[in-house]
Amino acid sequence: MNEVSTPPPRAGGSEDRRSALSVSPHPNPPPQSGGGRRRLLLLAPLGAAAAAGAGFYAMLRGLGTGSYDPRGVPSALIGKPPPDFALPPLDGAERPPLSAADLRAPGRPVLVNFFASWCVPCVIEHPQLMRLSREGVPLLGIAYKDKPEDSLGFLRRHGNPFAKLGVDQPGRVAIDWGLYGVPETYLIDKAGIIRWRWAGPITEDTMSAELQPLLRRYA
Repeated sequence: MNEVSTPPPRAGGSEDRRSALSVSPHPNPPPQSGGGRRRLLLLAPLGAAAAAGAGFYAMLRGLGTGSYDPRGVPSALIGKPPPDFALPPLDGAERPPLSAADLRAPGRPVLVNFFASWCVPCVIEHPQLMRLSREGVPLLGIAYKDKPEDSLGFLRRHGNPFAKLGVDQPGRVAIDWGLYGVPETYLIDKAGIIRWRWAGPITEDTMSAELQPLLRRYA
C-alpha cells in the first residue's frame, strides 16, 4: 500500500485559527429584545411634555420681559367673513340677540367684542367700549363662558355699550372664531369682512394708534 504523506502543520496555524475565531462576528447575531423599543415608547410622552414645558417657560419669560405679545398670534379669519353662528340673547339686558346675519354687509364698520364678568382685563377695557358707543361706533357683544346673571350684573355695574348681545355659554362660537382669550375684539368692515383682531384689552393707546385709524380707513 502506498502511504499517503500528511503535510506538516504550518507554523503558527493554531494561533492564526484562534485569532480568526476571536475577531470573526457571530454568524447569527441574537435579535434585539423589545425592551429598547418599549423604553422609547415610554420616553416619547416625556419628551413631548418637556417640549411643551419649554414653550410655556419661554412664554412666561416673554411675559416677564414684555417681549411676548398674544396680540401677535395670527388669526386665520382676517380677510374673510365671520363664521356662521346664531346666539341667544342675554335675558334682562334688553338687547337683540346676535348672529352672523348681523355681520353680513353691515354698511359701516362694526366691532364684535368677546367679554366675561370674571375677566379682569374686561373691566380695564370697558370705559373705552363705552366711549366708542357714545361716539356712535356699533358694538356687538358676545358673553363668553359666563353665567347669564353674572354677565347681566357686569353690564349693570359698568354700563352696556352693546347694540346687540349674544350668549356663548358653552364657548362653541368662540372656537369657530379662534378666540385666544377675553377680552378680544374684531373689526368687521362695511362689506362684512374681518379686517382687524385685538387680543387683550382695548386701551386709550390702542384706540389712538390702532382702532381709530382703522375705523376711518374702512368707513
